Amino acid sequence: MNEPHKFNSFLNEDANTNTIKVNGLDEFTSELVSELMNAATSFHKLHLRVRGVGSFAAHSALNILYDALPEHADTLAEGYQGAAEKLLDYQENPPRKLISVEDGLNYMRELIDNVNALQSIMPYSEIVNDLDLVKSSLNSAKYKLIFLQ
Repeated sequence: MNEPHKFNSFLNEDANTNTIKVNGLDEFTSELVSELMNAATSFHKLHLRVRGVGSFAAHSALNILYDALPEHADTLAEGYQGAAEKLLDYQENPPRKLISVEDGLNYMRELIDNVNALQSIMPYSEIVNDLDLVKSSLNSAKYKLIFLQ
């Protein structure tokens, strides 16, 4: 997921019924679940790589984030599969390589954009709430990385 998904790519207007249908909700959800799992690995490796001024704060913030993301991914997957009453197909994609804290911050922003896009088409309010918790963890990490050096 190098480019964030765009909301409009999952919508299709049906001219016959004058309604908007969601396309690819299952795929988008499974892709985000996989990306959150991969993000945990990416942030863990970045956590081991940080150094210099502010590195302890960054090390700690990334530790909290990479611990939280697998649980968020699991909650999203199980909740969605239960709500939709179907199993998702998960793709195997490699984790993103993050070299710097700025890379990590940009990745967090991208993940938040993707979560927002999925929330905007998610028909299950409980899953929307679960996705809010993902954003909360990402925003907390961003705050710590930006302001607590």
